[in-house]
Order: sequence, then structure tokens, then C-alpha cells
Amino acid sequence: MTTPQLASLIDSTLLKPEASREQIATLCAEAREHGFASVCTNPLWTGFVREQLEGSDVLTCVVVGFPLGASATEVKAFEAATAVAAGAEEIDMVIDIAAARAGERERVEADVRAVAEAAHRGGARLKAIIETCLLSDEQKVLACEAAVAAGADYVKTSTGFSTAGATVEDVRLMRSAVGPDVGVKASGGIRTREAALAMVEAGASRIGASNGPALLG
Repeated sequence: MTTPQLASLIDSTLLKPEASREQIATLCAEAREHGFASVCTNPLWTGFVREQLEGSDVLTCVVVGFPLGASATEVKAFEAATAVAAGAEEIDMVIDIAAARAGERERVEADVRAVAEAAHRGGARLKAIIETCLLSDEQKVLACEAAVAAGADYVKTSTGFSTAGATVEDVRLMRSAVGPDVGVKASGGIRTREAALAMVEAGASRIGASNGPALLG
């Protein structure tokens, strides 16, 4: 895989609560320079990121229900709709993790569907974060299948704020669960080009990284 090809898969991410306007601006400038897939931030930066990326092919990505996924579904859907109205082109939501752990597929599906509908109404794509480190393999498959049934465009491994991040094994399992036509985003702890390429080899179609330029070296 060439460096530009790898760059085009990277969601360059800054989700720390203390992130400054200057840091977000730098993130956007790097994304434009390298041709990353998106810049992913907390919702309050949506409009600013969209302005910084104007005229480029880099997408504006916003997290919802982040990082716990424990907000009411209606709140997540409203948060997604607000972000899309402000310029978000992709939404990364955290699913109802407790429901996935309990095996309550209908709850997971309803949660994702509400956000998917809010995102899709505004022409945005939805990635469903299942937080793999908190789930058994059976629960991961349930969460992936429910997310796809609910209209998610991608499933995503991790927030990067829990006990562990992406693994090759989880990416491979998620790809198997969703099939070839749904995206899989590996995120959390991916710090080298070798690690990123291993995720792609396992089936990832996006890479979330807080150190995007380092993955290209």
C-alpha cells in the first residue's frame, strides 16, 4: 500500500477535552496536507473544522454519545442532528454498551437506528463504536450485526478512552460479522505504519489515529 493510499484511510483524531483551537487548526492543516479521510473531533468544533477543511476532500467527522455511550438514545440522535446541521459529514457514535453486554440486540439496534436516521437525513455517514474491550466475542458479533441492521455504514472498534484499543483479532472478527459491504474502522492504540497496515490486512477500511502523520513514516 502506498503512503497516499494509507493516508486516505486515516481519520485524524483529537478528542481530548482540553484541545485548543490552535491544536484543532493544526490537525486540519495536517489532514489537508496528507490527504487524510477525515478530521474527527468533539461536537463543539464541528463548524470550525468544516471551515478549516473547506475546499479539500477531507471530511468533517464528529463523535456522539462519547465516550461512554450511556446517553439516552434521543439525546444521541439530537446530538447527531445538531452536528450534521453544523457541517458534520460523518458521525461516530458509541452504542448502548450495556445492552450489548446483556445480549439485548433490539435495544442496540434501536439506539443505532435513531442516530443513523438523524445522520442520514443530513447526508452524513454513521460509524457505530462497539468498544470491543468491554465485550466478549459473542457480544461483539451481536453488536456488529445489530448496528448493520440499524443502518450503520461502519462499525468501529474503540473510543480510545476505555481499557484497550483495536486488535487485529477484533478487526478480523468484525469484518467477518459485517461482510464485505460495510466499513470497519480500527481505532485506539494504533501508533505505527506497521500496526495500521496490519489492521488493513485484517479488514479495516478506516484507521482512527491521534498521530496520523506518524503512521505514514
